[in-house]
Amino acid sequence: MTKTTHFGFYTVSEDEKAGKVADVFHSVAERYNLMNDLMSVGLHRLWKRFAIEISGIKKGDKVLDIAGGTGDLSALFLQKVGKSGEVWLTDINNSMLSIGRDRLIDEGAPTPVAQCDAEKLPFPDNYFNCVSVAFGLRNMTHKDIALKEMLRVIKPGGTVIVLEFSKIWKPLQPAYDTYSFKLLPVMGKVIANDAESYRYLAESIRMHPSQQELKKMMEEVGFERVEYFNLTAGIVALHRGYKF
Repeated sequence: MTKTTHFGFYTVSEDEKAGKVADVFHSVAERYNLMNDLMSVGLHRLWKRFAIEISGIKKGDKVLDIAGGTGDLSALFLQKVGKSGEVWLTDINNSMLSIGRDRLIDEGAPTPVAQCDAEKLPFPDNYFNCVSVAFGLRNMTHKDIALKEMLRVIKPGGTVIVLEFSKIWKPLQPAYDTYSFKLLPVMGKVIANDAESYRYLAESIRMHPSQQELKKMMEEVGFERVEYFNLTAGIVALHRGYKF
């Protein structure tokens, strides 16, 4: 029997989901940064800076940026690790990865780049001091397998940080739903000429595990001292776990 999973609010085969997610990000890649600024009123930049600060990264460290897309986190990590450090920018989507690679080159901060699946990371065990994934985990078919891979490639004492949309404070839910399902697709249509991809974005957020559910998932695959921080009333949560 074919295994199924969710693609937004729809049920699709596991084999089909990867292609559908790829189509979404191929479509939105060129306008991705602009839409992020508009959708979050610039807050995504503050969320990402918070993630960097809480990662504990220092000079000389090695960092893996999973689903790094247009390179926002990689650029910030590079500032932290310095010339003696190492940052790998990775993404499963070539359109997104190409934009991130070219941006970092243009900014005079070239860094190693790899197109790869987070569920099958092409890196050795115990290599990185930190692994980050920002706004990418919810698109992965097997989140537990991806988390196990992240745990595998970090050194003992290393950190994994997951920045992702989460469950908003309940009193704000009605207004947030109106924004997500009414305004967001219109913005996607006008600015990126793609309402459907942004409708999927809103749906995928609702299907993602809650703060507590993701914390439990991380603990079950082997992370220790897992904690999370709610940002902007829970619109986004930052989870942090360690390997000992």
